[in-house]
Amino acid sequence: MKVIYRITVAAALLGHAASSAAVGPAPKGPAQTETLTVGFVKVGHLSPMMDIAERMKTCNVNVKSAEFVRYADARTGLMSGSVDVAGIGPADLAIALAQGSDRVVGLTGVASSPKYLVVRKGVKIDDWKDLAGKRIGIAPGSAVWFQWAATLAEKGIPYNTFKAVNVQGGGTAFVQALKRGDVDAVALWEPFESQMVVSGDAYFAKNLEYDKSKSVGAELGILAATRDALQNKHEAMLCFMWAYKSEEEKLAKDPEAFAQVYSKYTGLPLDVTRESAKLIKLGGVLDLDQLRRQAKTFHDLGVIPKDVSAEIGKVWDPSLVKAVE
Repeated sequence: MKVIYRITVAAALLGHAASSAAVGPAPKGPAQTETLTVGFVKVGHLSPMMDIAERMKTCNVNVKSAEFVRYADARTGLMSGSVDVAGIGPADLAIALAQGSDRVVGLTGVASSPKYLVVRKGVKIDDWKDLAGKRIGIAPGSAVWFQWAATLAEKGIPYNTFKAVNVQGGGTAFVQALKRGDVDAVALWEPFESQMVVSGDAYFAKNLEYDKSKSVGAELGILAATRDALQNKHEAMLCFMWAYKSEEEKLAKDPEAFAQVYSKYTGLPLDVTRESAKLIKLGGVLDLDQLRRQAKTFHDLGVIPKDVSAEIGKVWDPSLVKAVE
């Protein structure tokens, strides 16, 4: 199994409960206007990104936007220094460390949700044993793939029980592959999961939930920054975190507002984002212990070449979150 995991993600690697503390007032911000380059990944659980630019102006910080399709691309942007802060996958800190870079620093988780295999209408997958012989669409090295793979490992289900179909590109490619019948089911992310269910092309296999593994858990993503930005643009980064957490707090309290912003942020219709918003709980659930478990497990499975669990604390810094709450 170790070899199978290593082969599956080799190309991709190369290429506590949410806080209930209220967000405080806007920080003072830098004395002179500064600009932060922010990486935007258009997924529902990062919808609080939508209106941060307006908030950040109140503390003398401008936003320069950079859009990424995948977490892996945002990770590359951070590692190269082309962006100051972005949303990335929970495993990306361990991946960057294993590649010899400690310049990407995780700040906070962003959201959690139940994760169910999404099955094409007409295909029966009601139990783990029903995976036998099925074609399952996966995104190697993605945050969702890590959740899926870790769950299989903990349940003792051999990876070769099913035929893994590597789907390249963003979530739309998965939707198209399922509609064409290229795959029987997909391990995917929102809003594309709900999009397929709302359209009637698929259903959630709720007996195949894969967000509860001890090693990976339910976290959907993290906010991360470059070490340079944290050191040299600290006041601007504090403003960013205040703006993001303020938006997150507002949307978490108002499901309809969340669905509306989610729709504008991703360009999806409201009937899709309303359903998707029901599944997503804004507010991170990731902590350092979980990061350590992830890093060790990914190495044990052959996903990353080096066990960085003992080092990962040096690339995790929740101090900005604490400072704005």
